[in-house]
Formats: sequence, structure tokens, C-alpha cells
Amino acid sequence: MSTTGNFEVDLSPQQDENAPAGRMIINKNYSGGMDGTGTGQMLSKRTDSGVAVYSAIEEFAGSIEGKNGSFTLIHKGYMSSENQSLEITILEGSGTDELKSISGSMTITQEDGGHQYELNYSLTD
Repeated sequence: MSTTGNFEVDLSPQQDENAPAGRMIINKNYSGGMDGTGTGQMLSKRTDSGVAVYSAIEEFAGSIEGKNGSFTLIHKGYMSSENQSLEITILEGSGTDELKSISGSMTITQEDGGHQYELNYSLTD
């Protein structure tokens, strides 16, 4: 199954003076097939040459196509001048309530200053 929509994101930088990476608190509001909120933390690192990497753990709570529950999204991203990659997966076993058996992955696109998602998922009985 697949569902799409938009989200708004607010990233709040955190002060970790002794850590070599940046850390941010993530707050998202999803609309469309996913209706709810995402909260989490992101760690990132950018080198002087412009290569960057990030990872995040995000907790979604709300509904997917009318089914209520929550689950965890794991983000892994990489960017250099030659290529970039972004992998977002649902943490196996993290679903609750009507989303208890959820598995899958998400893609994110940015267009005209907005964020769009596509969630490819399955729910087993």
C-alpha cells in the first residue's frame, strides 16, 4: 500500500558544545494519508569539504488512511557534491494499536519550499 501527503517541519538546534556533531529536535505535522505528528532527534555532521551525513529517530503518532496508532521512523542520509542518498524505514516491531503490524519505508521530496512524503507500507493481520 502507498499513501502520500505533505508535512511541515520545525528543527530546533540543541547546544552540545563538547560533541563533534550537531543535534536537533524534530517536530513535524503530517497531513494527507498520514495525519498526525512526528517528534524526534537528529544528529548531523558536515565536513569542511561539504560532505554531510545525518541520522534521526522519529516517533509518528496519528493515523494512516484512518487506522490509528504510532510507530518509529529511522532516517539515514548522506550528501556529497557527487551524490546523495536518503533511506527512511519503519522500525520493525514499533507499531501500536491499529498500526501494530506496520512495516515499510518513506521517501521525501522538497518542492517550492514545501515537503512531500510517500509512505510505502504493509499491515499484516
